[in-house]
Amino acid sequence: MQTHAQNRYCLGIDFGTDSVRCLLVDAANGQTMAEGACAYPRWKEGLYCDAAQKIFRQHPLDYIESLEQVVKIVLSKVEGNIAGQIGALSIDTTGSTPAPVDINGTPLALLEEFKEDPEAMFYLWKDHSGIDEASDINHYNAGLSPATGGYLDFVGGYYSPEWFWSKWLHLLRQHSRAAKACYCFVEHADWMPFLLTGGRDVRQLKRNVCSAGHKGLWSEKWQGYPTEEFLAGVDPLLSGMRERLSPAHFTSDVSAGNISQPWAEKLGLPEGVKIGIGALDAHMGAVGGQIEPYYLSKVMGTSTCDMMVVPLKEMKDQTVGGICGQVPGSIIPQMMGLEAGQSAFGDVYGWFSSFLLKSMGLLGHQTGEQDKEKLLQRLSQQAETLSLEQWKRLPVSTDWFNGRRSPDVNPDLKAAITGLDLSRGPIDVFASLVEATCFGSQMIVERFVSNGVPVKGIIGLGGIAHKSPFVMQLMADILDRPIKINQSDECCALGAAMFAATQAGWYRRVEDAMQSMGQGFLTTYLPTSDQRWKSLIKERYRRYQQIGDFSLSYFLREDC
Repeated sequence: MQTHAQNRYCLGIDFGTDSVRCLLVDAANGQTMAEGACAYPRWKEGLYCDAAQKIFRQHPLDYIESLEQVVKIVLSKVEGNIAGQIGALSIDTTGSTPAPVDINGTPLALLEEFKEDPEAMFYLWKDHSGIDEASDINHYNAGLSPATGGYLDFVGGYYSPEWFWSKWLHLLRQHSRAAKACYCFVEHADWMPFLLTGGRDVRQLKRNVCSAGHKGLWSEKWQGYPTEEFLAGVDPLLSGMRERLSPAHFTSDVSAGNISQPWAEKLGLPEGVKIGIGALDAHMGAVGGQIEPYYLSKVMGTSTCDMMVVPLKEMKDQTVGGICGQVPGSIIPQMMGLEAGQSAFGDVYGWFSSFLLKSMGLLGHQTGEQDKEKLLQRLSQQAETLSLEQWKRLPVSTDWFNGRRSPDVNPDLKAAITGLDLSRGPIDVFASLVEATCFGSQMIVERFVSNGVPVKGIIGLGGIAHKSPFVMQLMADILDRPIKINQSDECCALGAAMFAATQAGWYRRVEDAMQSMGQGFLTTYLPTSDQRWKSLIKERYRRYQQIGDFSLSYFLREDC
């Protein structure tokens, strides 16, 4: 039910991996009044990262400077007094992307002595430097009895190096200056509202249930984060860390407070703008994409984040093993939020196009992002023309180019391309890789269904959903379900705007904001009715699974 959204404007701000995007939205109908984007300058230069060591860090100044710039860009595009009527702002970020902070809540990299220290910065979601720490968490949990364990039950049974505790423990084990100066870790999604509301004591910081539950093992079942006994059992370095985390956790339809006067002046916003509790980008993206119960919402970019909501009374005490978490209220309040995903999706296509273009570079041809985009378009166009007989002879690949996120997290797994001979060309390999990413999505769907959670349909979000009909049609055929493509190409920022309007009190529930502010659907991809094609898909999926089983046993050998 709509309340007081007329003549009110809000900002939805989406901090992605490479840049921040901002929408100025009319809260009455979801119309975008202006939008803008700003890349992170230090990240763009490749600073503070070492891919060989699985280190991907971002400087907090990248977030601060890009936020100021993108809001000013957006406000410069509107006339009249629209800027003066902005009354709410909400933020989503990538995650788990935490940073070490002092007791004031200041990221250490903002202090003079740590300004160039990667250990003092935000640990991006894809930072896997804590892979050993994640392994230790999993090993310790596996040794506990059912009566004393169970702390990984709500994250699919396996803790990831991408997540909160792995990264914090990794820093503590360095015994460095940054490790000694760190009071606690704070997720990016929590730090931004804390910053904008003028927070000065991290013990009072309001943490969101989305990040805490899916990435930090927070649960109402054990009244917060895992017990002192569990954390100290993993490593004594974690002793006392639980008590440093503020106990208050909130859903994103709650206000974190009003914007501080200094930040209102910096951004050119009115005083009194309400700042919402943050959340993970894909989760707000699911809301912006108009998620429905039992519809798997897939945000498809470099990786995928696959989300579903189920009414709490229907979920009951059921758990789904091998996914990335199930948390009450993490996507929509009063519903169970479930998340899975693939560690590499668009990244697989990007790798292959770069592989080809780098070969051309050796011959003296200079390549760039536009070349990569054009090549992917041509590969897709050619792959669409493959006949059924040609498809039968394609290589069979697996999609674990960055390990496996779901089902059953395993960062050590590697991808494979099989069935090559001298007659194979780039189109064959590309089609095989796209098929593999869609088969990876099928594995996720089957895991939900086998655990009693039906998947009625798919909602496609993100750049690939809008740009690649070839990928989307093949996915519809493989999943044997219709895929609805949401109209908005900025679902994460739009979802943040919906939450902004809700936490400001203009809508009673975020579902009401979704109904009024949602942009509807662009198109629907229907699965094939061709029985020959269906049979071929099943046969190739069986081979994909066989190769996956072999890879699982091979790459986990101690001598590999």
